[in-house]
Amino acid sequence: MRIVFMGTPAFAVPTLDALAGAGHEIVAAYSQPPRPGGRRGRELVPSPVQRRAEELGIAVRTPVSLKAPEKQAAFVALGADVAVVAAYGLILPRAVLEAPRLGCLNVHGSLLPRWRGAAPIQRAILAGDAETGVGIMQMEAGLDTGPVRLEGRTPILGKTAGELTDELATLGARLMVKVLADPDAYPPVAQPEEGVTYAAKIAKEESRLDFARDAAAVERQVRAFNPPGAWFEANGERVRVLEATVESTGGAAGIVLDDRLTIACATGAIRPSLVQRAGRGMMTATDLLRGFPIPAGTAL
Repeated sequence: MRIVFMGTPAFAVPTLDALAGAGHEIVAAYSQPPRPGGRRGRELVPSPVQRRAEELGIAVRTPVSLKAPEKQAAFVALGADVAVVAAYGLILPRAVLEAPRLGCLNVHGSLLPRWRGAAPIQRAILAGDAETGVGIMQMEAGLDTGPVRLEGRTPILGKTAGELTDELATLGARLMVKVLADPDAYPPVAQPEEGVTYAAKIAKEESRLDFARDAAAVERQVRAFNPPGAWFEANGERVRVLEATVESTGGAAGIVLDDRLTIACATGAIRPSLVQRAGRGMMTATDLLRGFPIPAGTAL
């Protein structure tokens, strides 16, 4: 097929690779513009999709918006059979949605209609969902309201957001190739009207560990925000927690209970096992405490 690919982060790259590997003609890749980054933010860093598309010899377009008529006309002029969208990050106007012969197909990281919106993977972990998945959705004007052609499921178990993102990216790529190989075999099926939830964009303050919650919920925070890592403050510094276990012991919420960095929650406690100080590499909690004491009785 003649495909326009639209994506930005690493989550989208496996789908781009899978489409290229399946022999489709990718006539253009759309991605969000390069952002300040690199050393001290002085360089403009292209997105993972832009970098990979350029490696594959695919023409890349990075508009700030698709609202302008000339941007929409340029998209329509590509004459695509289908647009494949994976975490692109921009709203697609109706003219773009309707331009390809088969419309726009989205790789969405949840089991719709649960967790429509910006952060479905993190929200599923935070909510304690037992499973999640990825769906190939026929896009329409509403927020993730379109019918689904094919979906795959996976248990969440103890996975971090990073692990789940990688798994769903691979699964979504495989499903997209399957749908495009025979679109008629996977007709769009309307989403159920019940069970709709919204995965709001993650706010920065949400990654601060909230020890006023029960220990299981705090441990889910650890997994949901890894990467880059949920955090607490001690000795005037932020300490990121990348892995933690739930402990049955208890005490006043936010109090360090022992010399192993066990921290009391509203019920139960968590014990960080892998942590990171600002500007340092990852380390065990034991290594942290050798040079960064957080004694029992400390209030976090």
